[in-house]
Amino acid sequence: MTLPTRLALTTLLLTACTKPAQPAPSIPPASSALAPHEPGATPIALPGVIGPASLDYIAYEPGSNRIWVPVGNTGSVDVLDIATAKFDRVDGFKSVEREVRGKKRIMGPSAVSIGEGIAYVGNRATSEVCAVDTRSLQLGQCIALPQATDGVEYVASTKEVWVTTPRDHSLTVLDASDPRLLRPKLVVKLEGESEGYGLDETRGRFFTNLEDTDRTVVVNLKTHRVESIWKPGCGEAGPRGLAVDAVRDFVFVACTDHVQILDAGHGGALLGRLDTGAGVDNIDYLAEKGLLYAAAGRAARLTVARVDDQGRFSVVATPATREGARNAVADAQGNAYLADSGTASLLIFPLAPAKN
Repeated sequence: MTLPTRLALTTLLLTACTKPAQPAPSIPPASSALAPHEPGATPIALPGVIGPASLDYIAYEPGSNRIWVPVGNTGSVDVLDIATAKFDRVDGFKSVEREVRGKKRIMGPSAVSIGEGIAYVGNRATSEVCAVDTRSLQLGQCIALPQATDGVEYVASTKEVWVTTPRDHSLTVLDASDPRLLRPKLVVKLEGESEGYGLDETRGRFFTNLEDTDRTVVVNLKTHRVESIWKPGCGEAGPRGLAVDAVRDFVFVACTDHVQILDAGHGGALLGRLDTGAGVDNIDYLAEKGLLYAAAGRAARLTVARVDDQGRFSVVATPATREGARNAVADAQGNAYLADSGTASLLIFPLAPAKN
C-alpha cells in the first residue's frame, strides 16, 4: 500500500484550539488542517536501527519529494521516498562512540542540506561535510573541518555551503562552485555559539543564533561580514532553530518553549509570539502556505500556525506527538515530518481535506 493511500485511511480532522484568523493577503491560505497523532500520525521505522537513534537535522528534497534523515548510530543517511513510503540508504559515513553528559553515544552524520544535484551532509564524528549525489545516492568527496560541525546550509546564489561551527564560535564557509568538490573558503567569527540557521537570498543575508548569549546574528552573504546583532528575548536557555519569511522580511526564532517573530526590516524588532510547550529545537516555515511548524519534544506536541502581515500568529493545529520527537520539516503539500529518536522512526502528520 502506498504512503498516500495509508495516510488517507488514517487521516482525521483536528479541531484547532484557536479559530484560525483570516490569512494575510500576501500569503495564500492553507487548504487544510493537520491530522492528530492518534490515529492520524503515521510512524515509519528507520531501517536497521533500534531506538534510541541518534537523530538531529532532517531535510525535505523538493525535486524528488523525499525526506533525508542522517542517522548517527548506523553511519548512514536514510532517504524516504514519500510516494512509496520506502527508504534508500546512503552508507559509508564514519561514526564514533563518545561520552556526552555521562552517557555513551554513537555520533555520525547529523545534518543535511539539499543543493543542486548534491546533498551536503555534516558528520559530527569526523567534523566532515560530505557530498552525496542525489540521483545515484552515492557518497562522494568529504572535506574535514578543523572544528566540529553542526548545521549545514547550501547557498545557491553564491555557490557556497555554510556550516555552523559552535565550538569555535564561528560559521565556516565552503566553496561549492564545483558542487562535488568542496573547498575551504573562509571563517566568519562570532561572539558566541552558533545554533540554527536561516537564509534570505533575496536580500543576501544569512541568519544564525548565538545560543549562549541569547542573540540572533545577520551576516551578509557577499561580504561575509556581520551586519546586525539582535536580541530575540529567549532568556537564559537561549535561542535554538531559525526560519525565514523572505516575502515579508520576518525571522522566526525558536526559543525552548515558544517561537518569536523578529521584524528583519526594522532592526529585529520583536513582533508576535507563539507558545509551543517545552523542548523546541529546529523549526520549519512553508512560505507557499504561510505555515510555521514547531515540534516540542518535552511537551510531545506539534504546533502549526499561520502568521499575518503584522507578525501575529494564528494556531492551525496542535496534534500530540511523542516525547522527544522534534525538528519538524514540511513537504510541498504541508505534511509534517518529525524525527523521533526514541523509537528510531519518522512521525508523519498528513494534511486532512478541508471541510466544505
